[in-house]
Amino acid sequence: MSTITTRKRVLGSLVAASLFVALAGCASAPDETEPTDDAGGAVEGFLPCMVSDEGGFDDKSFNQLGFEGLEAAAATLDVEPITVQSSSESDYAPNITSLLDQGCTLIVSVGFALAAATSEAALANPEVEFVSIDDVVDTDFDGETDAPNIKPIVFDTAQAAFLAGYASASFSTAKKVGTFGGQNFPTVSIFMDGFKQGVEYWNSEKGDTVEVIGWDGTDGVFTGGFAANQDAINAAQGIVDQGVDVLLPVGGPIYQSAASVIRDSGRDIALIGVDADVFETDPSVADLLLTSIRKLIDVGVEEAVTAAGQGEFDATPFVGTLENEGVGLAPFHDFEDLVSPDLQGELDTIQAGIIDGSIPVTSYLAG
Repeated sequence: MSTITTRKRVLGSLVAASLFVALAGCASAPDETEPTDDAGGAVEGFLPCMVSDEGGFDDKSFNQLGFEGLEAAAATLDVEPITVQSSSESDYAPNITSLLDQGCTLIVSVGFALAAATSEAALANPEVEFVSIDDVVDTDFDGETDAPNIKPIVFDTAQAAFLAGYASASFSTAKKVGTFGGQNFPTVSIFMDGFKQGVEYWNSEKGDTVEVIGWDGTDGVFTGGFAANQDAINAAQGIVDQGVDVLLPVGGPIYQSAASVIRDSGRDIALIGVDADVFETDPSVADLLLTSIRKLIDVGVEEAVTAAGQGEFDATPFVGTLENEGVGLAPFHDFEDLVSPDLQGELDTIQAGIIDGSIPVTSYLAG
């Protein structure tokens, strides 16, 4: 845990402008290349693999999107990937080792929690290529990764969460909205930061006083993991009991615990999803969803794996933003008729302001 804490501090230092300028462009889709063998364009011996965090590949969110990106690339390349799920933090390093032992030539690790194990494995196995989702792995301030065989895929989700915060404040009649996370990682709190900033922007623009429960900008409510368990139920219950009418859980399947608390409350409380458009991935909670804060993990993974499979692995970090559509806000779906008719136009204007820099959104990636 101390290693991860150290890495969190390193990531927090990435506010240096030189780094963000270097990373901010979206990686383009890989160029078409001539097949080098009969495996659909994959270089000989290419074997892509993936290890999940403790949420598992059926979390309807973060890990599932990564898995779908891997599957799409594998289909294009006509190869059979190997995947392994983690049940706890103690599984991360052994699972990566097991994939190395099986001859994987590219290993995708899903989540900031795997960062330390991924870095150690990459440095010890320079002949193997790695893709690390949600972590700028061992990145120096010059924007170059310490290990040339690691490609980070990260997302400035604060930008999309800012839009969600503004929309939540617009929708709230209780004047209280809430959020909680799995663990206080920068890749979790970045959602909460943007959400809080969006609410504050609404307040400043409208002269309102909507309050954010569960995150003060530095610390807040966390379950200690990414499982939909009693801890997640307790965290959600504690926030719901404070009278919120919008709730943003950040951490894979913990939204399922939040949904159960909302239903048991008997109150009209809107849910906000993260990573995927949860309205589409999990119909069981669709009626509760105001919107979702999306990050295109599947697209980033598919591009990275496809490029590696064609012999064009590129360690240049991918940073998803509103401008390159790596992050975004999902439609309001069933809530479309319940939000203000002016809201979407306001959000479009705000998005344009975030992109051109006239509306600043701070995060560990953007400063």
